[in-house]
Amino acid sequence: MERLDMEEDKYLTVTALTNYIKRKFDADPYLHRVYLVGEISNFRMRMNSHQYFSLKDENAKISAIMFKSAFSKVKFQPEEGMKVIVSGRIGLYPGNGSYQIYVDSMQPDGVGALYQAYEQLKAKLAQEGLFSAPKLAIPKYPKKIAIVTSPSGAVIRDIITTVSRRFPIVQLVLFPAVVQGSEAAPSIAAQIKMINSLEGFDTIIIGRGGGSIEDLWPFNEEVVARAIFESHLPVISSVGHETDTTIADLVADMRAATPTAAAELATPVLSDILEELQKNRIRMVVAFKNILNVRRQEVEHLEKSYIFQEPQRLYEGYLQNVDILMERLVNLQTQQITNLKSQFQDINSELTTSNPITKVKLAGQEVEHLKTLTINNTNNLFYKYRTDLKNMIGTLDTLSPLKIMSRGYTYVTKNGKVIKTVDEVKVDDPIQLNFNDGEVDAVVKNIRKKEEE
Repeated sequence: MERLDMEEDKYLTVTALTNYIKRKFDADPYLHRVYLVGEISNFRMRMNSHQYFSLKDENAKISAIMFKSAFSKVKFQPEEGMKVIVSGRIGLYPGNGSYQIYVDSMQPDGVGALYQAYEQLKAKLAQEGLFSAPKLAIPKYPKKIAIVTSPSGAVIRDIITTVSRRFPIVQLVLFPAVVQGSEAAPSIAAQIKMINSLEGFDTIIIGRGGGSIEDLWPFNEEVVARAIFESHLPVISSVGHETDTTIADLVADMRAATPTAAAELATPVLSDILEELQKNRIRMVVAFKNILNVRRQEVEHLEKSYIFQEPQRLYEGYLQNVDILMERLVNLQTQQITNLKSQFQDINSELTTSNPITKVKLAGQEVEHLKTLTINNTNNLFYKYRTDLKNMIGTLDTLSPLKIMSRGYTYVTKNGKVIKTVDEVKVDDPIQLNFNDGEVDAVVKNIRKKEEE
């Protein structure tokens, strides 16, 4: 029994072994900072969360985890199959007993992280249409221009100098912003939104001097690009040198190579405007004189018109029209009176014809006529009916059996039924002979039937 207990003490639990190996990993100084190069595998983007993926090469693969705080500092979008270089520590996860690398930093292998992030954001915004959207026109004669830049840089001094020389009557308002570092992008975007919330501004100029891609990076941030795109005021971007092209330059309504060029694009030259105004004034005076000459000639022509020379002629046509209309009025009245007389005569004749006494006389005559006509028609009908009756009586008398029997004919009945053939009687049957003047009872003694031909 003691031997069995001693053997059981040799066995470890899985948890104990895993914890032992984990302590070995954690205590090994060579695993506290490891630099790896490999290809991303099994990557699926998790928004605002920790990222889980694998790194592999031709012969091996290792699990990797990058916590949210570390992943938020990555400037590019990791993709499946992308080759990257990472740094971090090696540890063991007790849950499944597998070792993995906890990544602290990541950047593309062979391509700068900022350049990779720049290309990815550029492709994303281009697909959304931020670069190809219609651009706002820059006002030709601005009254108030907003400038978003550093208050201590050379950009604001160059813009002020250029605007003072070209168009000193415009008002420049500086909205100071951080233009470099991690706080720059939110600062620039906030100032653009603030300007849009105010009234009276015509144009926005954003810019900073030249520098490396790291220095200009705030103008490649998505928050700045979207603030420019959502601005209802036109935006001129002047970031870096002429060879530098940022995301802000692509989204802005106009790009300037330098801050000085931005000021020139935003303002006209006052002397040119004054010269143009002087030319317009001269053109207006000449045009006004020409109009006055034309109007003067029209007045002179009107003064020579017969209307002013002989004003009575102005009414001659009207007087003639009055005479014609008067004559037409008289004719119309005469015609109307004639028509009314004719209508009166027709109505009077109609009233005379419609006199009740006359109507009664006419009705009496009509009654006498109808009476005579009725008597004649009745007599004619009686005569016709009498004649038809006599004809019918004669026809009936001719067709009467009595008339035939008066000539010596008779008919035979048996039990009140007329005998029509010898088949209806037998020998010794009593029968009745019907004559014109009486009847005779008889008995059948013999039956002789005619032979058929």
